[in-house]
Amino acid sequence: MARTRIAAVAAHFGADIARALEKITGMVERLTHDGVDLLVLPDATLGGYIGDLRNPDPATVPEAIDPDGPEIRLLCRLAGAMTICIGYAEHADGTRYNASVCLTGDGVLGHHRKVHQPAGEHLAYAAGDRFAAFDTPVGRMGMLIDYDKTFPESARSLALDGARTIAALSAWPASVTDRASRMPNDRQSRLFDLYDQARAAENQIVLASSNQTGITGNLRFLGQAKIVGPGGDILAKTWSKGGLAVADVDIDAEVERARRVLRHLEERRIDTYHNLMSDKGGH
Repeated sequence: MARTRIAAVAAHFGADIARALEKITGMVERLTHDGVDLLVLPDATLGGYIGDLRNPDPATVPEAIDPDGPEIRLLCRLAGAMTICIGYAEHADGTRYNASVCLTGDGVLGHHRKVHQPAGEHLAYAAGDRFAAFDTPVGRMGMLIDYDKTFPESARSLALDGARTIAALSAWPASVTDRASRMPNDRQSRLFDLYDQARAAENQIVLASSNQTGITGNLRFLGQAKIVGPGGDILAKTWSKGGLAVADVDIDAEVERARRVLRHLEERRIDTYHNLMSDKGGH
């Protein structure tokens, strides 16, 4: 059995990119020794996240870096045989994006710019415009950045492009409008887990979900990193504090087992979904 050791990270990463790179260096060295094949770090690992979703302060937005710059090249050298997915603020063609990259020692394998933007995030970042899978040493993959996973079409697009594993990188906070006294009772905490499990089950793929922890501005991040199997079952999970969710998964075998009788992607009735390409619902 060709088992892949997957690690999804729940940790706090702030604005200091140099400090984040030091933290990642130690993490990768330790996890290489532990035999991790795929490491999924949170959204905004390099540079941190905005501190206010509704009205981000332009003076405190995260530092944006070049996707071909020294930070990404350093991570490639550090990765070696490990496949790493990491989120950062990207500066390209005079525009800022909330972005993620997947890389190994051989270079960058895949890239994603967050498409779906909650509340006032458009004031800090431009939106991406596509979802695309890519080949890696651990199989064909795709990436989502936090709010992307709220929309079933995002993960479905990647699955239809051949992704058998999806890395969902998040800087996902607790509710800012209806705070709960305990994190498990928080509405966003429940939704975060629900979306992870639903996206994996409806597409019959493996999903590795990372998230920030701690506090940035008025946002309190949930943690709750996890590995989800193709049946929507949680194989490993952290809670609200920092940690690693680690699982050994034979990705191809688990996907094929899930699709042995019911094959969701093939059994779609696209002739009946008349309003999916419209910006209006209705009957």
